[in-house]
Amino acid sequence: MTVRVGVLGATGAVGQRLIQLLDPHPEFEIAALTASDASAGETYKDAAKWRVNSPIPEDVAGLEVRATDPDSVPDDVDLIFSSLPSSVGAEVEPEFCEAGYTVSSNSSNGRMDEDVPLIIPEVNADHVDLLEVQRDERGWDGALLKNPNCSTITMVPPLAALDREFDLTDVRVSTLQAVSGAGYSGVTSMEIIDNAIPHIGGEEQKMETESRKLLGSFDGAEVHLNEMDVAASCNRIPTLDGHLENVWADTAEDISAADAEAATESVTGIDLPSSPEKLITVFEEPDRPQPRLDRNVEDGMGVAVGGFRETTDGVQFNCLAHNTMRGAAGASVLNGELLNKRGYL
Repeated sequence: MTVRVGVLGATGAVGQRLIQLLDPHPEFEIAALTASDASAGETYKDAAKWRVNSPIPEDVAGLEVRATDPDSVPDDVDLIFSSLPSSVGAEVEPEFCEAGYTVSSNSSNGRMDEDVPLIIPEVNADHVDLLEVQRDERGWDGALLKNPNCSTITMVPPLAALDREFDLTDVRVSTLQAVSGAGYSGVTSMEIIDNAIPHIGGEEQKMETESRKLLGSFDGAEVHLNEMDVAASCNRIPTLDGHLENVWADTAEDISAADAEAATESVTGIDLPSSPEKLITVFEEPDRPQPRLDRNVEDGMGVAVGGFRETTDGVQFNCLAHNTMRGAAGASVLNGELLNKRGYL
């Protein structure tokens, strides 16, 4: 049975990626698109100023853009994908949940709320059952599920593999993040050309807290944060797509570079349409992964890893993922597929 879906914030960078991934999709059919009041009433083609590297889907181009309000979305929509700015999402997403809609959100608001599942399906799919607690506590007929920050999503799959086998104690990460992560108007050309910016507001805190929730344990009532210590330093660089990260991981158990490589290379996807068969691709070349060469691994839904070397207390490695695919729109779609499979729609 096809699930009818809506997209909030459909004209933005992540919203356009969502459209690209949802049309066509084996389980979902786009039924409603929303944007700002200024765009409401326009056709999607006119409102979106399409910038994705594939043609705008014909059956979406003519859809009327609606206001971002539960009353404007048809009652037969089963699932909402949200790519709203966090300041807007914090107010609007709960309104949709109260109105009975289930929301898979890329927005950062609420990710660390105790009753909101923060999910990477290949890592912690069991946390989705926190929605039962959420619905009981909030009295919602709908539900709210979040995917993590794009930079968090990049490093957590390999970290999860290492934590399972060797027990992570400390993680340090320095990021080199693409400009698309800031949205179309986020960083001006005069700021970023011939430059690197060693600060991305709020990014470091997101990586430090979200990773501990993702790698935490769910006991049926709450998520217990992983006890590892995490410190991040985030930098914006002049690449278009693909976040590259240098990670230092200390472990309680003895680990070699070969051990770490074997543990990450064995990670597979799960039985969802958007999950790649091979979640992590390990490169042997010392100068890989690279954004231009490797951001589209597994059609942008994989994580590229390489450069394993031993440190005093663990290992060091590099990882890369496409920040608007695996790190944003693709993550939300994957979570929507998980919701559908687990019967939450």
